[in-house]
Formats: sequence, structure tokens, C-alpha cells
Amino acid sequence: MAATAGSRTLRRDDANYKLHFRMINEQQVEDICIDFFYKPHTITLLTVTVLSLMYFAFTRDDEHSDNNLRVGLLVVVSFFLVVSVLAFPNGPFTRPHPAIWRMVFGLSVLYFLFLVFLIFLNWDQVKTLMYWLDPNLRYAKREADIMEYAVNCTVITWERILSHFDIFAFGHFAGWAMKALLIRSYGLCWTISITWELTELFFMHLLPNFAECWWDQVILDILLCNGGGIWLGMTVCHFLEMRTYRWASIKEIHTTTGKIKRAVLQFTPASWTFVRWFDPKSSFQRLAGIYLFMILWQLTELNTFFLKHIFIFQASHPLSWCRILLVGVITAPTVRQYYAYLTDTQCKRVGTQCWVFGAIAFLEALACVKFGHDLFSKTQIRYVLLWLLCLALITLLCLYGMMWYEQNKMKNSSLQSEDCTDSSVVDSCGFIPDGLAAPRDSLRSLQPTKRRKTSGRSRFVNGHGGKRQ
Repeated sequence: MAATAGSRTLRRDDANYKLHFRMINEQQVEDICIDFFYKPHTITLLTVTVLSLMYFAFTRDDEHSDNNLRVGLLVVVSFFLVVSVLAFPNGPFTRPHPAIWRMVFGLSVLYFLFLVFLIFLNWDQVKTLMYWLDPNLRYAKREADIMEYAVNCTVITWERILSHFDIFAFGHFAGWAMKALLIRSYGLCWTISITWELTELFFMHLLPNFAECWWDQVILDILLCNGGGIWLGMTVCHFLEMRTYRWASIKEIHTTTGKIKRAVLQFTPASWTFVRWFDPKSSFQRLAGIYLFMILWQLTELNTFFLKHIFIFQASHPLSWCRILLVGVITAPTVRQYYAYLTDTQCKRVGTQCWVFGAIAFLEALACVKFGHDLFSKTQIRYVLLWLLCLALITLLCLYGMMWYEQNKMKNSSLQSEDCTDSSVVDSCGFIPDGLAAPRDSLRSLQPTKRRKTSGRSRFVNGHGGKRQ
């Protein structure tokens, strides 16, 4: 009997584990509006794929070998994305459509495999591959070789300040707004922002473009671009958190304006998860996990600058901004999966997208070290050690401060609830209107009803305005 009960408990735990992992790795669509877009059409897709392949294979001109290789590579990527839609998991998101996130995962796998292939080449082969992709890269120069950084920092004029507000400044601002949307924590965002500026200082001896004037680094970068982007992203987060997500089917909407609005809302979140990285009773394992998350984030940012410096292409080149866009898109499901792994005790392993993202970050760093041997031979070890030490101290101090804030917030909320329960002024608690007094026992008898109603309102399935946790 004991063995039978133990096996039942094991099966129940295994079922709970699979359920929690599926919630972050292959989220299912609830309340499908139009069945056609969510039913499998595998035979139709196979037919269209084979027919299109036959058409392009027998009708295009194949006399140019370089063009054949480029088109063949493009078709291989395209058909791999088709297979991704059929075979890969949805990930934690379902909007605008799960197929989009399957293709994103497929692109991340392709990039991961490309990095694996790249580290087995030598430098001459890498240059040959780059010049085949873009012959103009033969004449590319490093930004550090044609530009000067941190020159005449004492000369501060409006013309010089305004000259820094270019497309890259806007990208900097938009990037931090996106990071705030993904991380959803003022504390973590500001910690990453400050530690990144320190990272630039300690790696300035390797990358000259990290050298900046103090007013550029403090005012333009930290306060305006970083701070403004964080504020915008968190403002959008608070707006989405306060909405009620009660989605109506587009078939139930009879006006043309309503149908268009519903179609546009398809590109907004299906629901909003309240993110709480810290808990007053957070274990050391969670703190270590958050610290690892921040280190990995810094590594990904460093890879961006080392890649374009070592492989010699500018920030405006498609190799640069395409990689930034790809990493930015795959970061969204990665952060969600890592957060679930870190905070959900029933989730015992990270999602597949999170795993691939971690592998990509380390493979990029490995490629930089292998092909940037001359650059890294100039590394001053004391700067790297000081960087690691400062990063650890500042990060731990910020984590401690955020833990202290969460603990005080929890204490204040508990004291307010106790005052609300024990207060003789009943209308201050909001349970009995019109200032009418009530006995304490009747007040306590009303509280469970209030809680049930609140919890019921927090889980809408089909509408505009609230949140579902």
C-alpha cells in the first residue's frame, strides 16, 4: 500500500512538473477566434512547399555560381523555418501567433549552428566567407580607426550635445525601453545600466569607442537614454498590468471599426504576468540566479561591440543590426522562461529558447576570443579583475537594496491590512459605504466575500482592461 501511494505521489509530481514546464515552453492558445488560423494544414503546406521548390529550381537562371549559392542558402533558411513551424515549440507567448515564435526559435537555432560552424574555421576562411556575403567588407574600417573619442571633454556646447542625438541615440533609448518591457523591474534595469557604464570604463583599453566624456556618459547615456527608456518601458508595463484582458472573438464584433481594432490588438499581449523577481523570503539560489542573469546580460552586450571590432564591420552594417534585432527578439521568450525557472518551484528546468540563448552568448564570446587573439593579448588582467570585483560588489549591493525594499514593502502592507482589520472606522477599509459603522465580527465575516470577488475579477478571459496573473 505504501509503495502504491508513493508511486501515485510520484506520478502526480511528474504531471505537475510537465504542466509547469509546458506553460513556459509550449503555451497553448486559449479562446481561439478564427479556427482556420490555428488548425494544422500540414498537407497543404507540404504541397505548396514542393510546388514552389519545383518552380524555382527549374525556372531560374543558374549560370552564376555565386548567385546559386546565395539563393540556395536563402531557400535552405526558408524551408528550415517551415519545418520550425511544424516541429518546434511555441514558447511562452501566443501573440500575434504561435507560428511567429516557432520561427523565432528556428532562427535562433540556425544562428547557434552557424556559430558552431564558425569557430571551426580559420581567420582566412572567415574573411573569405564575409567577403562572399558582402564584397564591400574588403574596404571596411574599424570605427576606432576613423573616429576620435573623448576629445576636448571640457568644451561643452549645444551644437556638440545636439550632434550626439542621432539614430544611434534613438536606438539606445528604444533598446532600453524594450529591456524595461522584458525585465519589468526598476531595480534590475538601473543596476544593469550602471554596471554597463562601468564595463565600458574597464574595457576601454581594448575598445577605444568605449571612451566617452563624463557628460556624455552620465547625462546623455545614463540619465537621458537609459533613464528615459527605462521610464517609458516601465510606464507601458504599468499600463498593460492594469488592463483587463477579456478578448472577444472577431466574429462577435459587427462594426468594421471594431474588427480593425480587434485585429490590431492581436499584436498586444494575450495576458499580463505580474513579475516579481524578489521575494522577502528569497533563497540564496534565487539571488545567485539573478546575479547570473545580469552577468549573462553584460556578456551579450559586450559581444555586440567585440564582434564588430574583431570582424571589422560598422554598426550601420546589416551584419550588426540584423544580429541586434535577432538577439532582441529571442531575448523576450528567454527572459520569460528564465523568470519562470527562477521563481516557480514546480519548474525544474529552463525552456528550450533560454537554453539556446545561453549557448549563443557563450559561443559568440568564444568566437571573439579565438579570432581576436591579437586584441585580447593586450588585455590588462588587473582591469578585468577589478571589473569582476566591482560588478560583483555593486550588483550584490543593488540586490540587497532591492531585497530590503521588498521586505519593508511587505511589512508596510501587512501593517496596513492589520490596521484595516482592527480599525473601528469601517468605511476606511472600503467594505461598508456611506460611513456606516459595523461590528468587528460582521466586518471579518465580510472579508472572505470581498477576497473571492476580487480574485474573480482578476481572471477575465475575454475583455479589455485588467490582468490575469
